[in-house]
Amino acid sequence: MSGYDFESLKIVVVDDSRPMRSLIKSFLFGFGVKDIAEAEDADSGFKAIVEFNPDIVITDWRMPPADGIELVQRIRMDTDSPNPYLPIIMLTGFTELHRVKQARDAGVTAFLAKPISAAALYKRICTVIDDQRPFVRVGDFFGPDRRAKRRGE
Repeated sequence: MSGYDFESLKIVVVDDSRPMRSLIKSFLFGFGVKDIAEAEDADSGFKAIVEFNPDIVITDWRMPPADGIELVQRIRMDTDSPNPYLPIIMLTGFTELHRVKQARDAGVTAFLAKPISAAALYKRICTVIDDQRPFVRVGDFFGPDRRAKRRGE
């Protein structure tokens, strides 16, 4: 895995599972990321985002009491959000098409199905770094343009 220097990246990992946070952090350390904050739920995740000002957020979907979708919406729409353009990678075991669409419609930048591998996480991080989609505001949506580009455009 090479081609990117992740040493200066700041990443917040939000997952209610301590073992999952540890796994993700070990992958990130392996990629060269040195600055990682973690949180166990959406509320503490948002607080970490405000205090830490990360470059990327990696969040689980299902975390009681507030879930990852609510965290994404708060990052995108809350007036206290330090960066509504923040790249967000959603991790989840929910891989049904309607769930992927729900995450996309909440403003997620990239989606990653569990169980995760180091290679898959690395690829998603590269994807969000390279993502050149403009952000759009339409009704109650704010996030990366959801329209897929067609080949040749």
